[in-house]
Amino acid sequence: MDMLGVEPEEEEDEDEEEEDEEEDTMDPQLLGAAGGPRSSSGPVEAVRLAPFAAVHSQVVPAGSASYRVIVHVDLDCFYAQVEMISHPELKGKPLGVQQKYLVVTCNYEARKLGVKKLMSVRDAKEKCPQLVLVNGEDLTRYREMSYKVTELLEEFSPVVERLGFDENFVDITQTVEKRLHQLQSDDYSVVAVCGHVYNNQSVNLNDILHVRLLIGSQIAAEMREAIFNQLGLTGCAGVASNKLLSKLVSGTFKPNQQTVLMPESCQDLIGSLDHIKQMPGIGYKTTKRLESLGINSVHDLQIFSPEILEKELGISVAQRIQKLSFGEDNSPVTPSGPPQSFSEEDSFKKCSSEVEAKKKIEELLAKLLNRVCKDGRKPHTIRLIIRRFSSDRHFNRESRQCPIPSHVIQKLGTENERYSYGRIFTRQRDKLGFSTKWKN
Repeated sequence: MDMLGVEPEEEEDEDEEEEDEEEDTMDPQLLGAAGGPRSSSGPVEAVRLAPFAAVHSQVVPAGSASYRVIVHVDLDCFYAQVEMISHPELKGKPLGVQQKYLVVTCNYEARKLGVKKLMSVRDAKEKCPQLVLVNGEDLTRYREMSYKVTELLEEFSPVVERLGFDENFVDITQTVEKRLHQLQSDDYSVVAVCGHVYNNQSVNLNDILHVRLLIGSQIAAEMREAIFNQLGLTGCAGVASNKLLSKLVSGTFKPNQQTVLMPESCQDLIGSLDHIKQMPGIGYKTTKRLESLGINSVHDLQIFSPEILEKELGISVAQRIQKLSFGEDNSPVTPSGPPQSFSEEDSFKKCSSEVEAKKKIEELLAKLLNRVCKDGRKPHTIRLIIRRFSSDRHFNRESRQCPIPSHVIQKLGTENERYSYGRIFTRQRDKLGFSTKWKN
């Protein structure tokens, strides 16, 4: 698989954070953190429970970790939903979105019939012969809808961090604070939870942290309702005091539901994970190193010697992941801002000659250029990435890049831009040092 990408020049006085370069791919979803009834998708429903006892006046220090209220929004089978919105006749049918030889996602009708995410197309068809497959290799519509969701969430709070196409973290701490101040002390009795409370934890309105999370659940319900009413998408949400816990708890009840985590249930949630690989923030390589140390469960990590862990992984990594094992995560929600790079990719499976490969690269360049022109910023670097699939089912990755000449940047937006980009690649090909062998 080859990938072409460009990096735009940063605008003056514009705060930009680098976006994950793999955002254009569908990552495997983390397993749900806890069991619970699953209901069918549909319009958002907010559940208001009976009011509780009134809360006494309390103040939580702004520096306290538990002071924050973070929402994790996770859209249901996102690619499939976008396809059903574009093609209403697909609703109610088992639907899978295909990329290369995999079903990268599927709707819940297909899941009921045994189809799973990242299942091979052949296996999916065996499980569900009536499965309708749509080609999902062109990510344009998914990308556009994804940014619409993020923009909508920014109406509730400016602090929104994108996590791939279908997930967002939203820090609503200040929004909760404003709503809290709008209530009179005798109005707290009407504060109620929207959705589920993890582990059926009892809610105490004499605890200001509980009140803040309840208000957070109401805001999360409003977010999901807005996403459904304005964009036609359903999704789940988790409400907690940090990013880690909100992400874990959001998958408790699916699809199209939400769950709030009270502080007392934190360890129950963490303890429900079957393996450390289910812990957000612990990647594949770190997991393998932990397993070599005999650490497989979250409990193993909690009780493991900090000194040995620091020696094996380094102080910062060891301390960070051991804190995660106790549900501690002080990482901020970082507004993503505009992406710092754009990319287009293709498997080149249908290419058997250099001529065909060049033609495919020109097609990718045209798509890439269209996105750059719509963005409005001027790119400064072009990069070519080659990923070769090996026998052990892992990718070997190689990349080269070169600057885009200033005179070409100035021509962006004119009819010559596609031609100019093609000339850049052709002229720089030997300079980049790529040699590709084709198998007939």
